[in-house]
Amino acid sequence: MTTQQPALALVLDPTGSGRHAEHRALRDRGPATQVDVLGVRAWSVSDPALLKRLLTSPDVSKDARAHWPAFGEVVGTWPLALWVAVENMFTAYGSDHRKLRRLVAPAFSARRVEAMRPAVEAMVTGLVDRLAALPAGEPVDLRQELAYPLPIAVIGHLMGVPEDRRTGFRALVDGVFDTTLDQAEAQANTARLYEVLDRLVADKRAAPGDDMTSLLIAARDDEGDGARMSSQELRDTLLLMISAGYETTVNVVDQAVYTLLTRPDQLALVRAGTVTWADVVEETLRHEPAVKHLPLRYAVADIPLPDGRTIARGEAILASYAAANRHPDWHEDADTFDAARPVKEHLAFGHGVHFCLGAPLARMEVALALEGLFGRFPGIRLADPAEEPPPVPSLISNGHQRLPVLLHAG
Repeated sequence: MTTQQPALALVLDPTGSGRHAEHRALRDRGPATQVDVLGVRAWSVSDPALLKRLLTSPDVSKDARAHWPAFGEVVGTWPLALWVAVENMFTAYGSDHRKLRRLVAPAFSARRVEAMRPAVEAMVTGLVDRLAALPAGEPVDLRQELAYPLPIAVIGHLMGVPEDRRTGFRALVDGVFDTTLDQAEAQANTARLYEVLDRLVADKRAAPGDDMTSLLIAARDDEGDGARMSSQELRDTLLLMISAGYETTVNVVDQAVYTLLTRPDQLALVRAGTVTWADVVEETLRHEPAVKHLPLRYAVADIPLPDGRTIARGEAILASYAAANRHPDWHEDADTFDAARPVKEHLAFGHGVHFCLGAPLARMEVALALEGLFGRFPGIRLADPAEEPPPVPSLISNGHQRLPVLLHAG
């Protein structure tokens, strides 16, 4: 793996510090620019029009094995190897992607998501009740006490993960998004994660339930027409659904709460009925998307850029969603959070055939969490309003390490 990059490559900060300045630097370099992602060279695309075009182009693939010549060299040493080496619909291309997505899609149909609403409402109520029972006047970390436990409970319910194992899953998924881990630490985290997934598969195969894991195992074990999953695709599909359905939603809850507590005018709009909680969720997804950069895609053919340069066949592409969402050519006053903004279009859930299947469920979770929290605690405020909490150590994940609040006015 090449670690020395030409000066023209912008080195992305693995700690996630100074993200907005980094995103401005990307946009200033044009629609696409070469970056260093933990030693791997890629084209960061931050222009929304170009990014949407590439995300729907057959000339762009997510299959590293088939379309990234550097894969064999990189996969054994890169800390983010799991992001390009998994075998599921996240990295699939063409007919392979269609097959895997078809097997997963029923779990996220509009009917099934809406059927989960009472369960999600009950989870929110339980978490808010637990917050209300805490000693008054003491700071509460809402990332730990609300933003974390709600999505892991929802995805655990959907996937059939026993309650006593959800905390273990959470810690391991956190490691997948932590881009400060070195290669050995990342590999160790991956190995532990697969051990937990294999145990879940074994248990569900022995005693199937009414959950998505059992349904996917049945698809894997079906000796049908060749459309079934391989064993590795099953493991990696479970990994994708648990990690994508958990970590990203944590960040949206976190960012929405932080924004409303630092922008009381926006909270007032909700309370006056001028905007809805759904409006807040959409503007949060635009303004502070859960994922800043998503590795990786690859050029299947040479791709000409608007400025005359070319992404050569086989070169890696990084979708820089956060930078694109705030592009001044897309949204007026793009750096300002405005829940009343008439057009809140964003790329937080991706675009094209890889658009996130879990988007409706995530939107519902966040809206219910905000409604429950601010309805129960009208006097809620930040414990330390003078300073933003530190970011999670990641160039991928966009959230805070903690979110301390005081629940009652005082």
